[in-house]
Amino acid sequence: MWLSIQIVLIVIAVAVILVYLTGYGYIFNGISKTYFKGKLSANIDDGPYFQSNRVAAASPKPWEKASEYNTYTLPQDLMQDLEFSRTASFLVVKNGKLVHEQYWNGYHAESSTNSFSMAKAVTVMLLGKALEEKQISSIDEKFSVFFGEFNQKEYGKELTLKHLACMESGLDWEENYKNPFLPNAKAYYGKSLISATFPRKFKEHPGSRFEYQSGSTQLLGFAIRKSINQTLAGYLSEKFWIPMGMEHPASWSTDESGMEKTYCCIHSNARDFAKLGQLFLDNGKAGGKQILNKDFIEQMRTPTEHSGRIYGMGLWINHDNPVKHYYFLGLQGQYIIMVPEYDMVIVRTGSYHNLPKNDRGRPDQVKFLVNTAVTLFQ
Repeated sequence: MWLSIQIVLIVIAVAVILVYLTGYGYIFNGISKTYFKGKLSANIDDGPYFQSNRVAAASPKPWEKASEYNTYTLPQDLMQDLEFSRTASFLVVKNGKLVHEQYWNGYHAESSTNSFSMAKAVTVMLLGKALEEKQISSIDEKFSVFFGEFNQKEYGKELTLKHLACMESGLDWEENYKNPFLPNAKAYYGKSLISATFPRKFKEHPGSRFEYQSGSTQLLGFAIRKSINQTLAGYLSEKFWIPMGMEHPASWSTDESGMEKTYCCIHSNARDFAKLGQLFLDNGKAGGKQILNKDFIEQMRTPTEHSGRIYGMGLWINHDNPVKHYYFLGLQGQYIIMVPEYDMVIVRTGSYHNLPKNDRGRPDQVKFLVNTAVTLFQ
């Protein structure tokens, strides 16, 4: 019996050593931050388990509430959808005023949750600001200008910042959130974002086609951070969070070196997320000031041909629906939805695992929320 136990322990020890030697040691970190916390995967409440940089707020400007604030009764089909999808928050802003907000499962107006990939659009916003301030000379600047080693990679010397923003990098990166041996898991749970992204090869010419990849936005983040010579969280605070009057500070998860995970992981609340949406409806203005260049805003929300006209730069777009809209999108159903025709912002956060998507890769729930909200909040 004792011999059998010894053999099992030796096998386990060898397996652990092999996992580390083959570069998959981050898997144990992932296990400690999910299964040991009673979760099966990354989740909207995992911010405290990671290092982060603070996105400071100052002089908060709370939303003005509409006269009809929270007087609407949500229809049964909407309530069922929100409850079934484990919604944390549902918030609607119309004509610049808060008309409805509702929270479930213990969440409230000050709850901070994970943006997941909504942060991709924020990263592109930082690119726009760096371009506006001439800290980056052109959106067509080669990535190798910032990191010369990419000149040695096949196709790497062709890569531009615009390719990264539009998801047309040609990077060899499979966007998979379930397989722990693929790059998303290494980027999320690993110690170094450089080691997760820089060794990746390119499989085709940049600009050839659209392929949604977290690795592309992470590379973009490296270029922006190098150009501004400060943390991205600090730049976000200085250029957006404070001027926009965000109500609360946010946090941005980092690797062990302090580099932000620019493909994800800004932890904030529904009201402040809604202000990001309002900035787009107001063509880059907030508080009477031009926070982000209108032309860059327009470039972000203009669908590209390579994407089949469903993606711009950091934003998903639906012009197929009779009520046109575009949106920030994060894993498990994090949405900031802009509906220009109705001057409406819709925010939904929560834990919708395996949310249904249509044949063009867009969540069915987004269209449902838009069509229902514009009918309800007349």
